[in-house]
Order: sequence, then structure tokens, then C-alpha cells
Amino acid sequence: MRYSPESLKAFVEAAASGSFSAAARRLGKSQSTISIAIANLETDIGCPLFDRSGRQPQLNEAGRQVLVQVEAILAASEQLDALAQRLAANIEPLLSLVMTDIYSVVFHGEVMASFAERFPHTELRCGPAEGADVIDMIQKGQVHMGILAAQSQYPADVATARLPDNAQFSLYVHRDHPLARLTSPRRQDLENERQLLIRTYAPGSQPSHGQVWSAPDYLTLMEFAERGFGWAELPRALVQRFGKQLQELSVTGYPRGVEIDVAWSRRTALGPAGQWLLEQLQVRREGQRNPVRKT
Repeated sequence: MRYSPESLKAFVEAAASGSFSAAARRLGKSQSTISIAIANLETDIGCPLFDRSGRQPQLNEAGRQVLVQVEAILAASEQLDALAQRLAANIEPLLSLVMTDIYSVVFHGEVMASFAERFPHTELRCGPAEGADVIDMIQKGQVHMGILAAQSQYPADVATARLPDNAQFSLYVHRDHPLARLTSPRRQDLENERQLLIRTYAPGSQPSHGQVWSAPDYLTLMEFAERGFGWAELPRALVQRFGKQLQELSVTGYPRGVEIDVAWSRRTALGPAGQWLLEQLQVRREGQRNPVRKT
């Protein structure tokens, strides 16, 4: 670029402040330095940019046209500087995250607000997934992190940490379903009706037998139950928020608690944005922290 950055900045400041002396004060330069910088820019452009006939210099028509371009150049320069800082810090341009419907209901809005402020140029890509699908996507490198209902065991290449949040599950049917008329449905009563359950896409899922409908997410199961297609084990928080037509069944063993884990790949290290988000997810609302559990 043949135009010096100093001349461009001096020109913009002079145009904004209305005088060379004011521009000098704002830039911490002498007035003569500002005058010379603007004169050099006018020489490079090939015409005057200010009308100097009055007490204070005023932008002329050429100056107003040039100002638009110079402001765009300086804005692009600032973006380039920001990019250089991000590259030097190895901040990832994209952080992908999938999470269970259990967690999405209580997902920390304040954490996301802080993420947006701290990593304004990192795209955060979120999506729904459950159980084995979360693990499968992490292993295939399709996502960086996943939040899922705690599993009894994990593959060796997947690291996990227990989150402070947990979910309460119960059994639900549409309020007009035959099971809703029973005070305390027995296991046999449930077996006589269609069950709605989670079935992921990940390889290895076993087909179900009997009266079963399945879906890969809890929101779809809840929609099935809302339409009276059967009974389902659902997160109570999800039902309380969206399940207006559902009735909770009084069944032994329910409600039951489910712990929640965050998982990521051991094969690929998380970048600064991923590490920061991982730490924030493990912070309790009252400020306590759960230790990372490497499984």
C-alpha cells in the first residue's frame, strides 16, 4: 500500500475533529506532524482534500469521497490485526457442540453471553444429539464437544467430566391415555401399551421388540406422547416447559435422577475457546467446581 497508515489516520482524525490541532491532540502528535501527513496524502492522491480558505480546514468534495475509502481501509486493517492476534493465540475459528435435550433446557445463557464477548470471532455451532450419537460424532471428529446423559462407560479415546447439573426423569402419557386413569400403573400395565424410547443412529443399536416406537431425541418422543401414541420416560424439566397435554405416571422407582457429562476427544486437543467453555460448564452456579474426571 503506497499510502502510509499514519497519513490515513491523520486524515480521518482531522476530518472527524474539524481541525488539524484537534487531530494532533487525539493522536498525541504535533500539529506540524499532522499537517505534513495530510499534505503527503494529498500528494499521493493527486489533489487537495481540504478547503483551507476558512479559519478551519473543511473537507472538499474529493475529501468526502476519499474519506469513505480511507475509513474502509482502516477498518479492514483493524480486522487484520484482530485476525493476527487470534492466529497467534491459536483460537479456533469454529467450536462445535452437541447436547442432550436434557441439558438444553437448563443450558447456561450467561455462559454463552460470556463466550460471545470473549471469543467474538469464533463460530459456536450447537445441535441436538443423545447418548451413543454424541460419542460417535466425537470419535469421528464431527464435533469438538458433547453433553450427554452420563454413561456407564466410555471408549478409551473419549475423555469426560461430570457436570454439576442433573436431570429428573419420570414416565408420562397423554392425559386422555388409558394409563392416565390408573392410580399406580404396574409394570404389566406398561408392557400392554406402546413404549416410546430413545434409539440413536450410532452403529450397534439393537432393535426393539414388541409395542415400541423410537426416536433419536426427547423432543420427538414428547411429541409422540403428546399425540397419545404411547408412554415415555422423559425429563421432567422438558415436560414442565413444553408438555402441556402430558400426565406424570405414579410408578415405583420414579422420578429418578440422571447425571450429565461433558465429553471430548483425547485425540484432538481443545483450543482456547473449547478449553474455556469446558471449564465454564463445570462451574456450579454457586461458584463451586467439579474436578475433571478422565475416563
